[in-house]
Amino acid sequence: MTLTRFAVEREERVAIVTLDHPPANTLDTAAIAELGRVLEELEADAAVKVVVLTGAGRFFAAGADIKEFVGKTPEDGEAMARAGQKVMDRLEAFPKPVIAAINGAALGGGLELAMACHIRIAADVAKLGLPEINLGLIPGFGGTQRLPRLIGRGRATELILTGEMITGEEAFRLGLVNRVVPLERLMDEARALAERIAAKSAVTAALALEALQGVEAPLAEGLDREARLFGRAFATADSREGVQAFLEKRPPNFRDR
Repeated sequence: MTLTRFAVEREERVAIVTLDHPPANTLDTAAIAELGRVLEELEADAAVKVVVLTGAGRFFAAGADIKEFVGKTPEDGEAMARAGQKVMDRLEAFPKPVIAAINGAALGGGLELAMACHIRIAADVAKLGLPEINLGLIPGFGGTQRLPRLIGRGRATELILTGEMITGEEAFRLGLVNRVVPLERLMDEARALAERIAAKSAVTAALALEALQGVEAPLAEGLDREARLFGRAFATADSREGVQAFLEKRPPNFRDR
């Protein structure tokens, strides 16, 4: 697969996906389409168990390419939003854990990209925000929906209506990111976490991620989903190995089936 916006490096069980679109890692139309193709390839690669998504240089992703907005009709704008949302939805529903390693500015579509990942680690120098209102626009790739679900409606509303940028530390306090670390340790932290997760059963991780998709549903629906997936776990060889290893007081030898 020929890539012009992303670079993919496989490190045994972990794939490092880097947005590399100088100078600011904009998520233009080509980048959105390319990300979809990258996800398709990595989903089909059984050797990859965890994905780390990061950016090259000083930016994680600076958002959309504003030049693409010139002359857009309302119909064009809606189509652009739906195309971006489709890829973000696919990322959120990806059956393998995806860790966002936010190395720098994650603004607009860049923050929406990070929010669609399952886990977020931010560098201490990171700046995060949804500044679309400064352009007379609103977030279009899921920002108005995912940000309130992560940090609460009140604070999300303030950030969206002011376009304010926050630091990695503030993002951590709000619960927007899982942890914040010095920039020089960011990728080591992300890789270490990815390896910890990759040591688990891939089929079990996929079931857990599918169960978590029900968190915004009414509780009864979420519990029903959880029970069904809990039952499916018993059909896996890895569940039998995990239980037997526990009883025999030894580490499990998961084979991802």
